[in-house]
Amino acid sequence: MARDWYDLFLLDGDHAPVTQTEPEREEGRRGFFRRLRANMRKTREALAAEVQATLFEGDLDEQTWERLEEALIYADVGARTTAEVVEKLEREAEEGALAGGEALTNRLAELLAQLARTGDDKIDLRADPTVILVVGVNGTGKTTTIGKLAWHLRNTLDQTVVVGAADTFRAAAVEQLERWGERAGVDVVKGPEGSDPGAVAFDAIARGRERGADVIIIDTAGRLHTQTNLMEELTKVRRVISKQMPDAPHETLMTVDATTGQNGVRQAKLFGEAVDVTGIILTKLDGTAKGGIALAIANELSIPVKLIGIGEQLEDLRPFDPDDFARALLTA
Repeated sequence: MARDWYDLFLLDGDHAPVTQTEPEREEGRRGFFRRLRANMRKTREALAAEVQATLFEGDLDEQTWERLEEALIYADVGARTTAEVVEKLEREAEEGALAGGEALTNRLAELLAQLARTGDDKIDLRADPTVILVVGVNGTGKTTTIGKLAWHLRNTLDQTVVVGAADTFRAAAVEQLERWGERAGVDVVKGPEGSDPGAVAFDAIARGRERGADVIIIDTAGRLHTQTNLMEELTKVRRVISKQMPDAPHETLMTVDATTGQNGVRQAKLFGEAVDVTGIILTKLDGTAKGGIALAIANELSIPVKLIGIGEQLEDLRPFDPDDFARALLTA
C-alpha cells in the first residue's frame, strides 16, 4: 500500500487526527501513483523496452547484463548503484533462484526499491515545536515546495505552522511564501530585504513559540554547492537555530531537481556535509526527468528521499514510496 501523509509523519498521540476515511486515503494513493506513472512514462518506456529485450529474449549472457546496466545508467540510477543491482540480479539468476523474464523483472523492481530504503524515512513532528530547515540549489523549487508542505501540514494534518522567510536576498521568494501563507492559513515571518538570514530564522522560532506552533519551517536562499561563502552562511543559520533550540533543527530537508541527473548526488553530498541533511525532496519529477537519481542518492549517500514533487498542483507533492517508485520506473 502506498504511503500517504499520515504514514510519513511521526505525530504525538492523537494530536492530529486522521480526517479522511480509509477508502478516501486509498483513492488518493492510487491517484498519485497514476500521476507518478504518467510523469515517468518516457523513462519507463525506454527502460521497460530494454528490460524486455534483455531479460525476456535470448540467453542471459555477459552482453545481456551490460545492456541492462546501460539502461539503468541512462535512467540516472548511477554507475555505482547500477553495478550493485545488476551484480546481485546476475548472481541470483546464475544460482537458479530466478526463472524467466517476469521473475527477473519483479526482482529488479524489488532490488531498486530496497536501495531507496535507507535511514529514517519518517519526519518526526513530536518536538514542541518541530523546526524544519529547508535548503537547496537555486531553481530547485524550494519555495514552492515549502508552501505546499505548509499547506499539507495545516490542512491535512491539522498542524499549526509558522514559516520563516530567511531567503532575504530574493524579494520574489518572500512574496511567494506570503502568498502561500495566505493560501495555507499559516504565519510567515520575514525581515527587511537583505537582512541577516539567521536573524529571520531566530525571529521565526520566537514567533512560533509565542503562538504555540506545532511546526516551524525555515526557508533559505538557494545557493550553488560550490559557493563556499554561501555554504558557510547556511551553517551559520543552522548554528543560530541550534543556539535557540539545542536539538533543532529537527529535520533538514534538501530540494533536488530530478532533471539535474547525477549532479544531484554531488549537490546532496556537499549540502549534507555543511548542514547534515536528513532527507531529500525530489522535485520536478515530470516528463523530462529520468528519476533514477532518487535511488542513487539514497544508496550512495544514505540520505532517504522523503518527498517527491511531480507537478504544480498541491496533490503533486507527496511522500516518497520506494515500491511505487520502482514500479512506476519499470512496469510497462
